[in-house]
Amino acid sequence: MRSGVWGLVPSGVQGQSPWPFVFVLLVCFLGPVVWPVDPFAFDPIAVVAGPSAAHPLGTDVLGRDALARLIEGGTQTMLVAIPGAALAFALGVAYGLTAGLGPVWLDRALMRLLDAVLALPSLVVLICLAALATPDRVTLVLLIGLVAWPQLARLVRGEARAVRGRDFVLTAEQLGAGRLHMARYHVLPVIGRLLVVNATFLLGDAILGLSALSFLGLGVQPPQTSWGQLLAEGMGLVELRAWWLILPPALLIAGSLFAAGAAGRWVLNRGYHA
Repeated sequence: MRSGVWGLVPSGVQGQSPWPFVFVLLVCFLGPVVWPVDPFAFDPIAVVAGPSAAHPLGTDVLGRDALARLIEGGTQTMLVAIPGAALAFALGVAYGLTAGLGPVWLDRALMRLLDAVLALPSLVVLICLAALATPDRVTLVLLIGLVAWPQLARLVRGEARAVRGRDFVLTAEQLGAGRLHMARYHVLPVIGRLLVVNATFLLGDAILGLSALSFLGLGVQPPQTSWGQLLAEGMGLVELRAWWLILPPALLIAGSLFAAGAAGRWVLNRGYHA
């Protein structure tokens, strides 16, 4: 059932609710309304200052409000992770359906190619490609989408092959239904809930991948920021014990992964009790 780039979205812990991830999205996109502070404004008086009434999460080395930058980093993270996961989802579903519903020779050829792709360490490939490319938003979306689809493709192919053997699909095929018709009206409705579950996992993987790239300086570039970049900046000041620059972005990265897993398990649990 699990798909994704690295398989690091937790799936074994308890918790089945979409609300944690909804909260993460609200922080990212509605946070600037609740805390309308310019994340790029300098305060030379408060440099690497701890949490206070004026700066609830302190300031960074340039005196910028850490809470505002955390919200801005979440927005930029989601603006890359969401379309990147959507691209990976579309590629994985299309590839898996093509293999699962196609003739035997095409299925074998596509699966051998997929085996070769899956043999590569995805995160390492992502980092290498990002190092060679221009790290703008469109490029990052394309890189994440082009690296993240193979495991979902394998899952969709297996499910499509299983559904294809059912009586109603065999009947439709004997009546002259084409591949697109079978995929749209017979296969996708059966595996739709499973696809939604894995879409949430893909989004968590995309957040993790972008955070890793940004931590290494290959993701979102200044003056924009992301959670991974904020974490890297905080780690660079570890000797100053500026925990308020390290702990919040780290917690949001980890929390978003758990929240994505919880949302996926909630969808799956509803399917079992529908």
